Amino acid sequence: MIYVSIVTSIMLIQLFVFSLKSGMAREKDNVKAPATSGNQHFERLYRVHHNTMELLIIAIPSMWIFATHVHAMGAAGLGFVYVIGRVIYAKAYVADPESRGLGFMISMIPTVVLMFGALIGAIITMVKTGQLY
Repeated sequence: MIYVSIVTSIMLIQLFVFSLKSGMAREKDNVKAPATSGNQHFERLYRVHHNTMELLIIAIPSMWIFATHVHAMGAAGLGFVYVIGRVIYAKAYVADPESRGLGFMISMIPTVVLMFGALIGAIITMVKTGQLY
C-alpha cells in the first residue's frame, strides 16, 4: 500500500501546484476575487484546477478501495497514469482548450477502471467473506 500512498501524495501535490498556478494567474492577470472570468489565461488555469479537483474526488477514494479489494500495485499504476493524463490535460487546456481531449481520456480511463473495479472488488470481497448482511 506504500505505492498507493506515494501516488496519492503525488496527486495531491499536483492539485496544489494547479491551485498555485491559478492563484498566481489571478494576481498576474488582475482578476479580482470573487471573479472567475475576465482573462483567458487565468480562466484556463482556473478550469484546469477545478476540473482536476472534480475528478480527483472520484480518483483517490476509488484508488484506495481498488487497492484494498483488488490489487495495490495495479491501483498505484492506474493512479500514476491519471497523474500523467492530468499533466497532458493541463498543458493542452492552457494552450488551447479544444486540444484537451487526449489528456482528459488518459486521466478519465484509469479513474473509471478504478471506480468500477473498486465496486466489483468490494462486492467480491463481501461475497467471499460471507458479509452479505
